[in-house]
Amino acid sequence: MRGFITLAIAVALAESASAALQPVTVKGNAFFVGTERFYIRGVDYQPGGQSQLADPLADVDNCKRDIPVFKELGLNAVRIYTVDNSANHDECMKELEDAGIYLLLDVNTPTISLNRADPAATYNEKYLQHVFATIDVFSKYDNTLAFFSANEVVNDALTTSAATYVKAVTRDMRKYIKARKLRSIPVGYSAADVAENRMEMAKYLNCGDDADARSDFFAVNDYSWCGSSSFTTSNWDAKVKNYTDYSIPIFLSEYGCNKPSPRQFGEVKTLYSDLMSGVFSGGLVYEYSQEPNNFGLVEISKDRKSVTKLGDFDALKKQLLAAKNPSGDGGYQTNLKPADCPQKSSNWEADNTLPSLPTAAEQYYVSFHATPSGQRMLTECAEKWCR
Repeated sequence: MRGFITLAIAVALAESASAALQPVTVKGNAFFVGTERFYIRGVDYQPGGQSQLADPLADVDNCKRDIPVFKELGLNAVRIYTVDNSANHDECMKELEDAGIYLLLDVNTPTISLNRADPAATYNEKYLQHVFATIDVFSKYDNTLAFFSANEVVNDALTTSAATYVKAVTRDMRKYIKARKLRSIPVGYSAADVAENRMEMAKYLNCGDDADARSDFFAVNDYSWCGSSSFTTSNWDAKVKNYTDYSIPIFLSEYGCNKPSPRQFGEVKTLYSDLMSGVFSGGLVYEYSQEPNNFGLVEISKDRKSVTKLGDFDALKKQLLAAKNPSGDGGYQTNLKPADCPQKSSNWEADNTLPSLPTAAEQYYVSFHATPSGQRMLTECAEKWCR
């Protein structure tokens, strides 16, 4: 009998190990899991929004409430904008892994991030301490898919000089991951879709001779497909054409125009079709929970114990279920060259010479001990860090 019990335990352990998610990797202009093309099918997840800022992965009750809903939608990824890097995330990350879901994580918080109005002042040792500590915490999870170095720092035609510091942070993160000999977790940027400089931004983050300073991916927050739009009416066809020779993966880090409401999500079928798969690798719908901006898929109850699925949830579930990934590798491309750096102009003021790592932050490349900033950084807004 003892032998049978030992065998049963061994089988159970083997099955558990086989259920673990393989890390997502970058190959050419696409994501892969092993040899299989990976398309992001996700939502943006920050219940409570800015008004009730909290780390959703530090609250196990949140995870047990919401992860079954993610599974019902058929998701394989979530984006989280803010975490407490001093908290324990083991249980929630395991719950996500068991559900087949990867994490795309912003390393900034609303209170510690690059200030687009004065990026030089906010690019400092204390800021990088927070960034590196967040990498340390989440690099141990195989289902950490990617880190966002920043989100919408450049949000109009007048803030492009801040891109210089976004690129510097991307470089610092990639070099830190290498110095720590961590798994090569992709690092990239989530961009606002600014007509005056969208292509300059994409090219800038993928140009230059310093490979460490070039992003592993580029993501766009795009709300151009509204209602019963189409591939051409929304100008998604133009975006595919513009990015055809872009050498790293691109995906939508936010999408889902909410006018008219409820949303139809007709764009989902196109996003996961061969019209786009040669260039784009899926996207993340904005957003999971209903907040004052009216983009929610579900309404969280006042006691935070349950959710009510809204019309947007049903529409998205239907569209995701019907949208099958393209066969094979989806027409991804390899051996594409990095972009040429954009020239300075009235619409583009970023510098191709990046600031050096702050001297006080050099210690983290040697000691590998960046103390987590903790919950305080989620709630206390030092003026020099606030955007």
